[in-house]
Amino acid sequence: MEGGNYANRKVLTGVPQIGQRLALRTHRPEALAARTRTVESKATPLRIRWQQLQSALLRRIRYRVTTGGILFTLAVVMVGFGAAVSANNLLFLILATMLATLLVSGLVSRLCLAALELDFQVPEHVSAGRTVPGRLFVHNQKWLLPSFSIRIEGIQHPASPVLTSAVYFPLVTGGATLEATVEVRFPKRGTYRENSFALSTSFPFGFLEKSARVTLRRETVVYPSLDPRPGFEDLLLGVAGEIETHYRGLGKDFYRIRPYEAFESAHHVDWKATAHVGSLQIREFAREQERTVEMFLDRDIPPDFDAWFEEAIDCCAFLAWRLSSRDTAIHFRSQGFDFRQPRDGDIYTILKYLALVYPQRGDVPEAPLEEASYKIVFTPWASRFREAGWVGALVLGPDELRAPRRPAV
Repeated sequence: MEGGNYANRKVLTGVPQIGQRLALRTHRPEALAARTRTVESKATPLRIRWQQLQSALLRRIRYRVTTGGILFTLAVVMVGFGAAVSANNLLFLILATMLATLLVSGLVSRLCLAALELDFQVPEHVSAGRTVPGRLFVHNQKWLLPSFSIRIEGIQHPASPVLTSAVYFPLVTGGATLEATVEVRFPKRGTYRENSFALSTSFPFGFLEKSARVTLRRETVVYPSLDPRPGFEDLLLGVAGEIETHYRGLGKDFYRIRPYEAFESAHHVDWKATAHVGSLQIREFAREQERTVEMFLDRDIPPDFDAWFEEAIDCCAFLAWRLSSRDTAIHFRSQGFDFRQPRDGDIYTILKYLALVYPQRGDVPEAPLEEASYKIVFTPWASRFREAGWVGALVLGPDELRAPRRPAV
């Protein structure tokens, strides 16, 4: 899945913004709630200052002494001790040169990290668990001074994607912009609003490695995993066969008698032709309308069924994606959502909904809207949906999708 991109730029010297304060929900009496709001308003400035301090600590220049730096420091100590003991002017001159080398090294490495602008772009359509190509741009805003030996790597954070490998730029000349293609992976579905990176350099002598953290604040919607889980491919084959049988049997005009195919229902077996030929034969009728699959994702689940809900979302996204690629129309429904693909839009609208959906208590299950469509229901409450009119639908509950347990219905 490739398409447009989201561009994100961050200058190394910038200061990140503090997120908005979350409102508290309470069911206390009015007086107690008023006191709570008063305490909250007093504590808010302190919390903001603490967040600013945390942000400053995270973004400060970090130092790491390398093995060469440790050896050089030991050499400086030994030369200094020898100069102090022997009072040899030559040793003092060597000591001053070594100390000046350390100072120059720190200054040059700091200049290498200064005024670097980072830009990171990912494809518009991204699914969880897949490795996708991302584009990393580094722009040197300094007019004349170049930056040497710049290394960029992703910071492991739950709100950030995973960068599979670091990127190294040996030279970024003044005013130039360099680009590198990296592999990035988003571990789970949802909205990602931060991309954290670390820029580091050990130029010029490798005694000290300086690094600075940069956070690109943006929003990327990651779809559920579209890769098949164990059993998903077999389920797809079975559903595809049932859809073929379902729509072949809906026509009123006889079309032909043909050999039986795998996963087809025995409802349309022509036993006379089977006895005559010696192998199973199917009576096929003309199809009068396009194939439509009506899918319903039940968001009304018990509190301890979150794991099953995530599995149901992955299965739903997998089936919708694969069936739509086979020219099958998808009528996707859930509590508060109704979308027909391709009439109302493309399949990515359904995937985006599945990326952001969460469990929610609902009313009585809604009845199916299309009598002739093939129906799939994701719910732990099979009996409720059968009573609502989903008789004959393929119900995928906790037993079929390996949930920990199934509630009493």
